[in-house]
Amino acid sequence: MKSLFDAETYSETRNRLDKLSENSEKLWGKMTVGQMLHHCQGPFNIILEKDDYGQRPNFLAKLFFKKMLYNDTPFRKNLPTAKFLKESEPKYFNTEKENLISLLDEFESQREREEWKAHPGFGYFTKQQWGQMQYKHLDHHLRQFGV
Repeated sequence: MKSLFDAETYSETRNRLDKLSENSEKLWGKMTVGQMLHHCQGPFNIILEKDDYGQRPNFLAKLFFKKMLYNDTPFRKNLPTAKFLKESEPKYFNTEKENLISLLDEFESQREREEWKAHPGFGYFTKQQWGQMQYKHLDHHLRQFGV
């Protein structure tokens, strides 16, 4: 499984983000490209301890969903979005793209960090799992917009 802590995967992901434009059309789902860019900031905000979105430990989520976050199986198209990450308001593409790239860069800059705070809803992940799940989520949404 690819990880954003791998230099090649990080570079590939940055290049894919650069290919997005405000005219990028979705292949599935309801979000616009600006909304998707804002949505993708949520998981980074959690790991970088900028926001927990009011999440609380969830035993069922840990039991049934946690391993899906970092395994090799891509997320399926039209997978329901967690309520706290849903986007319905219009978003400005350039601002959201800059913000996501900034969070991606900040996350990658911590690749040597070994100790990570527990996810508020799923509990603890290893550094490897954090890198994998952040990649898997971004990859899913970049594929959603054809890059």
